Amino acid sequence: MKTTFLLMILIAASCIELQAQIVPTAEKIEYFSSQWKGERDKYGRPLVPDDLMDRLLNLSIEEAWGVLRNEGYNCQFEGGWQMLNDKPFVGRALTVQYMPTRPDMAEPIKKTGEAEKRIGATNSWPIDMLKERDVYVADGFGKVIDGTLIGDNLGNSIFSKSKTGVVFDGSVRDIEGLSKIEGFNCFVRGWDPSFIQNMTVTGINVPIRIGRATVLPGDVVLAKREGVIFVPAHLVEKVVLTGEFIGLRDKFGHEMLRKGVYTPGQIDTQWTDEIKQAFLKWLDENPGELPMSRKELDEYMKNRTW
Repeated sequence: MKTTFLLMILIAASCIELQAQIVPTAEKIEYFSSQWKGERDKYGRPLVPDDLMDRLLNLSIEEAWGVLRNEGYNCQFEGGWQMLNDKPFVGRALTVQYMPTRPDMAEPIKKTGEAEKRIGATNSWPIDMLKERDVYVADGFGKVIDGTLIGDNLGNSIFSKSKTGVVFDGSVRDIEGLSKIEGFNCFVRGWDPSFIQNMTVTGINVPIRIGRATVLPGDVVLAKREGVIFVPAHLVEKVVLTGEFIGLRDKFGHEMLRKGVYTPGQIDTQWTDEIKQAFLKWLDENPGELPMSRKELDEYMKNRTW
């Protein structure tokens, strides 16, 4: 009986400790992204290879969205952003959850941050965790006035660490200073000269909502003029290969139409065996058009339905 009682105390204590953490355990993050079987960072976030992210950047939002939609992922895109510039970027999501401040919640969070040796206000805590190719993605509950998560000082720090940009369902300040950071971009709800007030970080590397999209830590963020799409780590390779294959089909189809070999009706409908063979021959004759290796293409086409 005594042993059972002590065990219950230990379990309760561990639960309190877990709940008090700003960043969940690696095991908790792995729980949410269990379909990813590759490498992870020390926090448990999936580490999608850089070369796949580079290839994803060459795809359109529509191409990525179409693959995700077919896989049943209908809540991965959000539009309606204001951009600092027209520079697209791609990277791994480091997610941050903000909530309106209330004293009884903010004080223990502050003490937890002190115990974890976190420096400065809560909006700077995620920045200290950023690595190259990360994207700071924050749910700032759409707040613009007094919802400015960064200014140009924090913007410089973010870009020096990540070399990408930010996606904030909130706002930023010091747009003139931010615009001087060459290569940096941000997708936000607005700009405001006010400083952040009555907002508290309640979780880093936790599942968050950005508009109509659900974002997990380690999702690959593709941000372009049209909007932002959050690709689950385990689907990035499929999105890339499918998008690249569709691009090859389009190049072949456009060339055949320009030469008058086939009609629009033939290219825009289910291809006949004759067109499929012509396409395969075109691939052999134009190896420089392939954005992937021929081995990847052949493997992909084994399971491809035309």
